Amino acid sequence: MAASRSGVPASPHHHSRMPRVTIDTEALKANWRTLDALNGPARTGAAVKADGYGLGAVRVSQALFDAGCRDFFVAWAEEGVALRAGLDAAGLGDARIFVLQGVALDDVPACLEARLIPVLSNLAEIAAWCEGLERAGAKAPAALQFETGMNRLGLDAAEIPIVKAAQAGGALDVRLVMSHLASADEGTEQREAQRRQFLAICEYFPGVERSLANSAGSFLGPDYAFDLVRPGIALYGGRAGAPSDGKLEPVATLTAAVLQVRTAKAGEAAGYGAAAKLSRDTRIATVGLGYADGYPRAASGAGVPLRETRPGAVAFVAGHLAPVLGRVSMDLTLLDVTDVPAELVEPGTRAEFFGPNVAIDDVADAAGTIAYELLTGLGKRVALNYQS
Repeated sequence: MAASRSGVPASPHHHSRMPRVTIDTEALKANWRTLDALNGPARTGAAVKADGYGLGAVRVSQALFDAGCRDFFVAWAEEGVALRAGLDAAGLGDARIFVLQGVALDDVPACLEARLIPVLSNLAEIAAWCEGLERAGAKAPAALQFETGMNRLGLDAAEIPIVKAAQAGGALDVRLVMSHLASADEGTEQREAQRRQFLAICEYFPGVERSLANSAGSFLGPDYAFDLVRPGIALYGGRAGAPSDGKLEPVATLTAAVLQVRTAKAGEAAGYGAAAKLSRDTRIATVGLGYADGYPRAASGAGVPLRETRPGAVAFVAGHLAPVLGRVSMDLTLLDVTDVPAELVEPGTRAEFFGPNVAIDDVADAAGTIAYELLTGLGKRVALNYQS
């Protein structure tokens, strides 16, 4: 079934030539199970913020719930409310939904109604949460996030006495203590320092669940797993510190249709700025995908600064790799299909821009970015098609 994030009706016919992402929910489940098996008794949650990394938070979470996941992490309370509604509608009411960016006082009623667990990262949020609970005459669980080296969000260890006072007063029911690894996949010194600091903090909260590991941290073993790991991009097929022989499967496949095929002569140019100078007679497939759809201009085959240091992206067409030719434009991308048999490429042929044949991390490398940005940056015209 196709889902649209634009005003365009989400009928399969209407999207026959438009770009789409096919989401393999069985691969998603398999990735969760692979990660879950790595860390023994620790539970495995799922980061589904930014609308499930661009793939639809409700549908992604329903699939992960089916695989065994019960702990879900979003960024904003509004995301959590929408996710809770979707899970409740599917009869999946016992999922825990954590709100990573905490709460303001005005968020508390919605959090209570949707049974969300705020991750409180400063004293002002703790005060707002406790005041909101008092106003509502309610009790509800919360999580605490501590700063251990990221210098982003988190309580300082020096603030623990104030936190403990709120906890002792009965207003603050702490169910999870967490922090976030800054360099889980880039060396050991900082992450080990963070682990030691996190252990010291957790001593003040005996019996409370602990969570430190993200996607890359999921591959670091039991010393980092604690009670709950929180993978994100690894669930969706990104490398994220996975060993080269890892068993993670691609989940999302971005395809778009060829609109026209033409032959240009050697010596001519292609695309904006005449960036691609043709050294041979070249068959060019013009594909209906551009940077308005989230395909990065920085991945262009020529005419962008990164081409001085690394090759541009490729697509997969009719069983062959085809380089991106010239600059990616707003709605269109050119592919060099000279080496693809001519009878295999015609208007309507779909080209894969990332998926099982073109690793999303390779596209990200060509664009000087990361797989997270590609998935979460998919444009509104890109339909989501779920396949199981």
